[in-house]
Amino acid sequence: MMYDNCILAIDQGTTSSRAIIFSATGEILCSAQKEFTQYYPNDGWVEHDPEEIWTSTLDVCQQALATAKTKQAHVVTIGITNQRETTIVWDKQTGKAIYNAIVWQDRRTASQCDALRTDANVELVRNSSGLLLDPYFSATKVSWILDNVAGARDKAAAGELAFGTVDSFLISRLTGGMVHATDVTNASRTNLYNIHTLCWDDKLLDLFNVPAAILPEVKECSDDFGLASASVLGQELPIQGVAGDQQAATVGQCCFSKGSIKSTYGTGCFVLLNTGEEVLTSQNNLLSTIAYQINGKVNYALEGSIFIAGAAVQWLRDGINVIDSAKETEALAKKLDYDHGVYLVPAFAGLGAPHWDPNARAAIYGMTRGTEVAHFARAALESVCFQTHDLLQAMAQDGVSANNINVDGGMVANNWVCQFLSDVLDVEVARPAIMETTALGAAYLAGLKAGIYDSLDALEEQRTIEIKFNPNMQETLRNKLLGGWSAAVKSTLAFKH
Repeated sequence: MMYDNCILAIDQGTTSSRAIIFSATGEILCSAQKEFTQYYPNDGWVEHDPEEIWTSTLDVCQQALATAKTKQAHVVTIGITNQRETTIVWDKQTGKAIYNAIVWQDRRTASQCDALRTDANVELVRNSSGLLLDPYFSATKVSWILDNVAGARDKAAAGELAFGTVDSFLISRLTGGMVHATDVTNASRTNLYNIHTLCWDDKLLDLFNVPAAILPEVKECSDDFGLASASVLGQELPIQGVAGDQQAATVGQCCFSKGSIKSTYGTGCFVLLNTGEEVLTSQNNLLSTIAYQINGKVNYALEGSIFIAGAAVQWLRDGINVIDSAKETEALAKKLDYDHGVYLVPAFAGLGAPHWDPNARAAIYGMTRGTEVAHFARAALESVCFQTHDLLQAMAQDGVSANNINVDGGMVANNWVCQFLSDVLDVEVARPAIMETTALGAAYLAGLKAGIYDSLDALEEQRTIEIKFNPNMQETLRNKLLGGWSAAVKSTLAFKH
């Protein structure tokens, strides 16, 4: 069987790079994945080697394309989705990064943010970018690199350096350095982009001391981002879709209507609520951001960001070595009663929404001599659900309540997690048939530009739900569990070292 109009989706994530070949109907024809190294050079610092990001991405693309040929799948376009906020600065002439990629989880610029934190600056950042003044975003990371690499500021002023989030870096490498561009969703996560005027903001550039000369061109999500060179991939292919991972998942979940909501459970957890053409300003520390821009139309979103979701399970596996694989956690969780009394607050990289405390640190509460691996595993899974509850509560306080939620990401392959999530949130949880919604969203964006799909309606028509989970927990138990979680979070926020 031959497959025409296939799409290569590059999903460059926080812990691995993936390439997936989708058919025009959204079927996964083949894929390849490769993990890469996480670096923690100091307390609160998280880095990646840009060359390893590139080589792992190139490797999986070449593997997927080679397999596609054996399946007679004709690939015609590329979509890219990426870990957001992660910051790279490279030399325009050589294409080499001048410092490691500073990852979105990195908190090294917390003191820099504190130094900038006046009422006027907080208001400027909020009103222009829709974001908060926090080390999570790219702006202070860029400034830190320019201030800490010898000669970097002079080179930046001379136009010799380029800044980009991971999508920009990959586009530059794929096109042989011919294109320096990003899309509106990634730009909207930098603290440098005005989501109302859709331009880099001079006042924000001045505030964060970032020169305009290093910035990429900003395009729509479905747009022409140049040609991936045949010398790189073995065939010349247009790059026609780009979005940050959470916005790509929003597209992949077909959350195109105002009020639709999705929650992705990867390294972190991110809840996005489509607010249509309206920028909704939260009173509860949620973010206003761009969901997507297609054919000149911008849809905005309200976002809650949880820094640690699947990363908590990764910590169990790699950090303290109490499990061998993430799959073990479902069976371990089932061994315990609901009221087992142990809570993990996974503030390994500070706490995100709605608390936004970069100095918070992870903690475990309620341990006894009877505490065992199952308690750790279950508390890690539960913490993700409890944090999601906090985000939906914040959204409700901002005037938007969810009746159901669309989920995706590696963690929700676990049925126990989905059911517990539904129980804690007291809403229906829908899991799609195609779980790789982040990569699928990138493919959809490229396919729209390539003419494979003629409208968003066409995408919705081929979406299928695998299973729906409905709440089945007594209110008294739910309230007791949430009360314990609230107490644990308050204790964590109170602890300072």
